[in-house]
Amino acid sequence: MATGRTHRPATRSRGIPEATVARLPLYLRALTALSERSVPTVSSEELATAAGVNSAKLRKDFSYLGSYGTRGVGYDVEYLVYQISRELGLTQDWPVVIVGIGNLGAALANYGGFASRGFRVAALIDADPAMAGKPVAGMPVQHTDELEKIINDNGVSIGVIATPAGAAQQVCERLVAAGVTSILNFAPTVLSVPEGVDVRKVDLSIELQILAFHEQRKAGEDAAAEAALPAVARDDAAIEAAADDVAASRKGPDGDVPAVMPA
Repeated sequence: MATGRTHRPATRSRGIPEATVARLPLYLRALTALSERSVPTVSSEELATAAGVNSAKLRKDFSYLGSYGTRGVGYDVEYLVYQISRELGLTQDWPVVIVGIGNLGAALANYGGFASRGFRVAALIDADPAMAGKPVAGMPVQHTDELEKIINDNGVSIGVIATPAGAAQQVCERLVAAGVTSILNFAPTVLSVPEGVDVRKVDLSIELQILAFHEQRKAGEDAAAEAALPAVARDDAAIEAAADDVAASRKGPDGDVPAVMPA
């Protein structure tokens, strides 16, 4: 089977924008779910909703792939799964190494979605000598002293860094020197890499901070709405009191409202 070192995705040479590339996995996930339910075709509107984008953007993205669907029928689900998988380079085997087998690294190692999406965890690597040989997700952890040999022996071009922030840059430099050209960084730090090396950063704390911002804003809006309620209530009470005064002024001597008010 082909390995990651010898084949690269064709997206750049085909001129597909990075924003479109970033959305292709969303389309693939939605299409895979449809395929598992044996859905043969899907409209652009339905697929866009499932992927969380608008249909016009989806049709534009698919135009870069040369796929325009059939009017009145939609897109062939199985063909699109193949087409997007091929474009992303997922029709071949991509060996991956995970460096840093703490809680996060172990969780990544145990993730079952890699294999079904074209990725094979080739090795688990950690700097702690006590971790060497310890089985995690059915694989023995190997020491970082073996990093370069592991990468060379397995033809690895994708590395995952799940180390503490202080160790990430050094690990990154060793990965790049050994031939890794794509890095998925979970360490809470910004990596410096040479041209030609791609880095994708996943920072859970930043994502949580963004959610906290939205929660704070929503809480502020709720507080403002609650603060406005007494003023509204006072206005309603004043209106009701005024209405009562008008009604009282219209009552006759015996308390009845006269049928005809005097001019």
